[in-house]
Amino acid sequence: MDVISIVKNLEMLFKKEGFSLYFVGGSVRDYLLYGGFNDVDLVTDATPDEMKGFLLDADFTFSRFGFVKVPFEGMKFDITTLRIEEEYSDFRHPKSIVFTKKLEDDYKRRDFTINGLYMDTNLHVYDFVDGVKDIDNRVIRMIGDPIKRFNEDPLRIIRAIRFFLTYKFELDSQLIDAIKACTPLLDSLNPDKIKQDIKKIRNSSKEEIIEIFKYFNIQKYLDVIK
Repeated sequence: MDVISIVKNLEMLFKKEGFSLYFVGGSVRDYLLYGGFNDVDLVTDATPDEMKGFLLDADFTFSRFGFVKVPFEGMKFDITTLRIEEEYSDFRHPKSIVFTKKLEDDYKRRDFTINGLYMDTNLHVYDFVDGVKDIDNRVIRMIGDPIKRFNEDPLRIIRAIRFFLTYKFELDSQLIDAIKACTPLLDSLNPDKIKQDIKKIRNSSKEEIIEIFKYFNIQKYLDVIK
């Protein structure tokens, strides 16, 4: 059985309880690009406490963050409750989260337009940020003011470069300027977090990675490359 069919079966459990379930982020991006899924990330309007009533085998370890791991029909799904994130306090985590029922509230916390997409099991895409257009044009663009978003979480700088290298998309000019202005913020992060993200870069040679890191003057983080 394919992924979409399995998610449809999982969705039936949610609909029975009056809730919705959607593909989100990289799952939608990769489906639009390649017609398939590498990872499957889902969002729902059900809160973790509500999910506890009908997902009896789920892992609720991180439910206070709205994050639940669900084994279902031989697969494991990461399901996040739709939420609004309040002001960031430590360059990585919001001070608080508020669960919401609206996709229109949730997308604002996501990083790039190509990751701010939602899709139902009938393959209808919900796009509030012209993310489909940016995928078609192969452009990486921040949702909101990129300098503000980098100050919330500087690791987004590495993520922008990772997507640039992995997908061979162009970086939006405003995004390039913001990366150049905000690279000192990377010093506020745990270096291991940066290295973990660099290791996710695919489809690029060591030389390509070094070149772009030198361009943004962040080559000191390249010791992770063997």
